[in-house]
Amino acid sequence: MKSHIQTKTFPKAILWIVFLLGNIGVSANNLLVKSPNGKIMVNVLHSDYSGNGRWFLNVNYNENGKLTEAISAIDLGLILSDNISFDNIIFVKASKPILIRENYTMPHGKSSQRTNLGNEVVFTFQNQEKKKMEVILRVYNDGMAFRYSFSGKGNFTVQDELTAYTINNETARWTEKWNPANEGLYSAMAGDKTQQEEWGYPALFRTKENNCWFLLHESAVDGNYCGSKLSNKSDKDTYKITFPDPKDGRGKGESLPKITFPWKSPWRVIIIGNLNDIVASTLVDDVAPPSVIKNTDWIKPGAVSWNYWSDNHGTRDFKTVCAFADLAVAMNWPYTLLDWEWDAMGNGGNLENALKYIRSKGIKPLMWYNSGGDHTWVSSTPKDRMLTHENRVEEFSKLRKLGVAGVKVDFFESEKQDMIQYYIDILEDAAKFEMMVYFHGCLVPRGWARTYPNLMTYEAVRGAEWYNNGPEFTATAPVHNTILPFTRNVVGSMDYTPVTFTNSQFPHLTSYGHELALSVLFESALQHFVDRPEGYSDLPDAPRAFLKEVPTSWDETILLHGFPGKEAVLARRKSQKWYIGGINGENIEKNIKITFDFLEKNKKYKLRLIKDGKHDKQLVTDDMVIGNTDSVTVKELRRGGFAAVISPL
Repeated sequence: MKSHIQTKTFPKAILWIVFLLGNIGVSANNLLVKSPNGKIMVNVLHSDYSGNGRWFLNVNYNENGKLTEAISAIDLGLILSDNISFDNIIFVKASKPILIRENYTMPHGKSSQRTNLGNEVVFTFQNQEKKKMEVILRVYNDGMAFRYSFSGKGNFTVQDELTAYTINNETARWTEKWNPANEGLYSAMAGDKTQQEEWGYPALFRTKENNCWFLLHESAVDGNYCGSKLSNKSDKDTYKITFPDPKDGRGKGESLPKITFPWKSPWRVIIIGNLNDIVASTLVDDVAPPSVIKNTDWIKPGAVSWNYWSDNHGTRDFKTVCAFADLAVAMNWPYTLLDWEWDAMGNGGNLENALKYIRSKGIKPLMWYNSGGDHTWVSSTPKDRMLTHENRVEEFSKLRKLGVAGVKVDFFESEKQDMIQYYIDILEDAAKFEMMVYFHGCLVPRGWARTYPNLMTYEAVRGAEWYNNGPEFTATAPVHNTILPFTRNVVGSMDYTPVTFTNSQFPHLTSYGHELALSVLFESALQHFVDRPEGYSDLPDAPRAFLKEVPTSWDETILLHGFPGKEAVLARRKSQKWYIGGINGENIEKNIKITFDFLEKNKKYKLRLIKDGKHDKQLVTDDMVIGNTDSVTVKELRRGGFAAVISPL
């Protein structure tokens, strides 16, 4: 075990200097920063009494007077080229604290009005050669974030980042084995059952006391660095930040990031609190740079019809395009997506004919592109039209004239520094032509939707497409679906492509109620509803009407009930209406009690509840009047679910 983990007490002779109303304490051995509400406390400690050596963060959580150690140690430091090392470092000073208070709006996401509050302190360290490194630490009411900062001049390669999270062996964890498309399943583990692998973001943890949850992630990654992942291969309870595998993206691009001073690293973000704090948090966006797009009126979230799932094919068939445009009309959805092979369209019409038909119906088209280049093996066309600035300008110019509202860009296969810059370049060029963007086969959100709100959604999830890839998802989807609201979907829009009632290549085990609930449970600003037209037209009136009106962007999100792997019930508000989605991931029937104390007092509401019937393909609708003090018990079938809409009377 590392020696610094055992550093719990310090000599009594140490002189303390206290400032910021007790929120920060500074000594030769210990520095403390608290969140404004006092619940989260971060100690800045070192591994011996001299003040030299490895420095690390220690994170604690105070819930109603009960103090819990969340993360015993977060190692700090970087190794740069030219033999510049910041592992054995000396504390120099701490800045005066700054209260971070910020309000901003988002055109899509889990909430529209964002507020964050935190305390920031900048800690300056120096290495043995007296070169300085700053650690900027912010402690918010719903978590913490820190980053490295360097001033001066110079060009360097980052040989290693020493950031590593040491976590108590008894802490439960839900982590996804790293893969370039971020389309794995989450594994639940603790203690001796903890696997040693490379893991993707975000990673969820629950302390052994069961009262504190935390989610590890990163934000504000840009072309000045690469995306990172977590590895506990060396020590099963220490998750070290590691750089991309050199083999990613067919070996194209450099694995080690190159930086130029002055420079700041991405934020290392930890969301901390109870499960509702995790679900409701916008911390990953909060620490990202503000929007660079001044006028966002053209950015319009909405539902999308999409043929790939049911056809297991692209969009070569003109008649298929027309059928799914007609579906969007019938369901009041504003968009339809043309997937791969639209450049080879036939059977009654070509691309121009298809776009003309779609627009004549009052629907806006979205179009798919292969990201292109040598970083992907995939040859599906159109390819390479997004690859360079000149390509993009030419293509976006054409699309705008054709009335296309946005693009879906696929197959990135790497999070190396050059690929991160490629993502950013696409977003910046698209914004100039007022094009919305959807990334597929891509990285997990890193806060970019705040900076570039034309970024509507990402895949980066094992979604309904996997019903076409093999029989495995039939069995694993019910549990997987209950983990995603607490992990992947916390950090940004997630296009799972949900709500399928018919079967594609391999069947569902989830009930119709479960599938309907996903329209609320999973947040995506462009929500692709992917069943074939009869999958929706054959529904009873109430669930079909529900899917015609359910929003794809929200004003507020709260967790009503849930536990990863077992069940999840979320309530989301849009204007004056609330929508609820609840699912059961287990193979047993359940009765879920829903209380409505989140509603305004002394007001009456109409509740329309659409739930499982006697079997998994039956939906039953109940209408009732409720108030803030009422509750309803909903029966869920095994792997079942329900959806609801609450309207003020």
